[in-house]
Amino acid sequence: MYKLGHFTEADEQKVIAFMQENSFAMITGISEKYPVATQIPLEVEVKEGNIFLHGHIMRNTDHHKAFEKNENVLVVFTGPHCYVSASWYTNPQTASTWNYMTVHAKGKIIFTDEEGTCNVIKALTNKYEGLETAAAFNKMPKEYILPMLKAIIGFTIEVESLENTFKLSQNRDEASKKNIIEQLKKRGDYNSAAIANEMEKLNDQ
Repeated sequence: MYKLGHFTEADEQKVIAFMQENSFAMITGISEKYPVATQIPLEVEVKEGNIFLHGHIMRNTDHHKAFEKNENVLVVFTGPHCYVSASWYTNPQTASTWNYMTVHAKGKIIFTDEEGTCNVIKALTNKYEGLETAAAFNKMPKEYILPMLKAIIGFTIEVESLENTFKLSQNRDEASKKNIIEQLKKRGDYNSAAIANEMEKLNDQ
């Protein structure tokens, strides 16, 4: 990944919080010819100082087969991103850029048994659906759940390496950063507003 010291967040708790807030992540691995990837929701768990990623995928897909042969995977968590014009700098005679936030987690993917798969589905459903709605996990009939468990498989990834790039114009002077924030707010789209908000939080530290 693109990595410079002033674009790296040193506080691991903030990095983990970012992963939890942007948990619809992309898992990539190596097949015989091309890389494989799938984007799925993950449960990010911190246990005894270690980070674990839990989720499930469809069985017998290209990525499932590749992950079975090579358990080493890269998980990419992406956040807001936007174009930043050099015309907003105090010295505009430089290159424009792109501000963005991303985390790369590497580890080994370990597939679960049927009970583990059921637990993963239950945890994710409870998290996003809750316990009381008509679609709550505890209200699903076993006649629906049992066949579904044959088609999917749960997994856990223990994170062995964690890298991040939170590129938020940290290398610019204060006047430029202030103007970038103002211009991004004027632009008004979701990504620009989110990056402006992250820049403000960083400047307030």
